[in-house]
Amino acid sequence: MAPDRTLLAPEALQSFLAQHPEWKHEGGMIRRTYEAPSFLAGIAFVEKVAHAAEKADHHPDIDIRWRKVTLALVTHDAGGLTFRDTALAAEADRLFAEVVRAK
Repeated sequence: MAPDRTLLAPEALQSFLAQHPEWKHEGGMIRRTYEAPSFLAGIAFVEKVAHAAEKADHHPDIDIRWRKVTLALVTHDAGGLTFRDTALAAEADRLFAEVVRAK
């Protein structure tokens, strides 16, 4: 996928955050902490995110603390947030729901 470095308009970011209230805009990134039902469910979630990130060629910062998984997204080569960040964030939400339903 050719990287699109077009920064999100402030209105697009606010729209995303309104639709995904668990995501926060902090330090120029969007960030969310998920709490999995178990450590292994958290790891399964991270694996699904890793596959989605690889497919999109867009990789989040991932922090794992027992059952809590924090994702942080920014398009570094664009110098800010792009549609790639919000698209992967929305996919992560979908994948988390999938992992939780499976447990």
